[in-house]
Amino acid sequence: MSAERWVIKIGSALLTNDGRGLDRELMQVWVDRMVALRAAGIEPIVVSSGAVAEGMTRLGWSRRPESVHEQQAAAAVGQMGLVQAWETCFRKHGLHTAQVLLTHDDLSDRKRYLNARSTLLTLLGFAVVPVVNENDTVVTDEIRFGDNDTLAALVANLVEAERLVILTDQEGLFNADPRQNPDAELIREARASDPAIAAMAGGGGSGLGRGGMATKVRAAGLAARSGAMTTIASGRRPEVLAELCDGRAPGTTLMPDTSPMNARKQWLAGHLRMRGRLVLDAGAARRLREAGSSLLPVGVVDVFGQFSRGEMVACEDEQGVRVACGLVNYDAADARRLCRKKSHEIADVLGFMNEEELIHRDNLVVLDRG
Repeated sequence: MSAERWVIKIGSALLTNDGRGLDRELMQVWVDRMVALRAAGIEPIVVSSGAVAEGMTRLGWSRRPESVHEQQAAAAVGQMGLVQAWETCFRKHGLHTAQVLLTHDDLSDRKRYLNARSTLLTLLGFAVVPVVNENDTVVTDEIRFGDNDTLAALVANLVEAERLVILTDQEGLFNADPRQNPDAELIREARASDPAIAAMAGGGGSGLGRGGMATKVRAAGLAARSGAMTTIASGRRPEVLAELCDGRAPGTTLMPDTSPMNARKQWLAGHLRMRGRLVLDAGAARRLREAGSSLLPVGVVDVFGQFSRGEMVACEDEQGVRVACGLVNYDAADARRLCRKKSHEIADVLGFMNEEELIHRDNLVVLDRG
């Protein structure tokens, strides 16, 4: 029986005790609980905020810098202490940790996405606990995830986790702001796709991190695309992990709507950035819209952009309406040469044939059904 996987995200305010340096005692308590999860057959993957906040503490800064370069510098300084703290805590149980730093490009490029997935799964196979963080030392505003809630959701997609746990300084999601309304009620369970949930989440967050409750609800929507449920709960109570393991429901749990296979396609449609465009004739656009067929080169009239095999491209009709998107089987130069060619001509045109389709239907998501 394969182990269940949980992605556990812990925010900056918790890790750094509201900015007063890493709370190593609380980190040890969380680690003790995660080791108990492992004993119960659950593989934890930690998504750890706190690098910038720890760097700020070490550098004597009281406010998060606005400059990207200063944030990167703080992350470089803070990452040292953050990783060392996690390793020290897990080593008390005889376990190793591994630092995994990711950027958006790592998950939008198909080859790097597969490499990241293989690395994480291999680490789990070696009984190593991955500690994942955004690579703040190299990211720019154009490619950053924006918050570690989003990163945690994408990691849940990456490893096909059963549950995403977001530990925060709040008890969960309430139907009103509990700081202003004493009658506010905690929402115990809802659908991640429910628009009313997003409306309740609002905005805001601590000055240390980039995310508020709204980012956590959006993260739950992303995690749901690969079939994962999301629990948002208070990290001030480390026993929530044991409660979840026992089948209890602390905090707020947001459930996925769809099966993982269908959800995977939703994730492909909503997350990966388009690297190019394929323009389809009317017949090909109709077949995709009506039958969800594979895209054959004979139905493609033009190719735009520079992309490699395995990257995400948009499929548009001749009026510029995006019909679908998918992972392409040929790079841009080869795809241009294959425009309007029949599948049996591919080898003659290119001298080789990867696949009969430009995009196989298993790797294609229809966005517009006309």
